[in-house]
Amino acid sequence: MTPQEYVEEVLALVERIPPGRVMSYGAIADALSELSGRTSARLVGTIMARHGGGVPWHRVVSSSGRLPPGHEERARALLRADGCPLRGDGVDMKAAAWYPRLDPQP
Repeated sequence: MTPQEYVEEVLALVERIPPGRVMSYGAIADALSELSGRTSARLVGTIMARHGGGVPWHRVVSSSGRLPPGHEERARALLRADGCPLRGDGVDMKAAAWYPRLDPQP
C-alpha cells in the first residue's frame, strides 16, 4: 500500500465512524494494520492534521478521550451535537469507542 493509499484508507475509515461514537488514533492504526502493515497512531494523527478537514475529524480522539489538540472547543461542540457521551475534559471512551471489526459496516 502506498502512502497516499494509506491516507485514503484512514480518511475512509474516519468517514464510517457513526455519530455519537469515536475512535482513537491508535484504534484507527490497529484497524488498518493488516491491510497496510502500518501501526502508528502518530502517523494517523499526522494524516488527520494534514488531510482530515473533509471528514468528521472531531470523532478521532486520543486513547484517553482527549480531544484534538488546538481544536478542543469546536470538537466538543460537534461531539455534543452528535450525541457523544462526554466527560469533564473529553470523551467517555468506555461508552463512545467504536471498532469497525465489531460493528457492522453501514
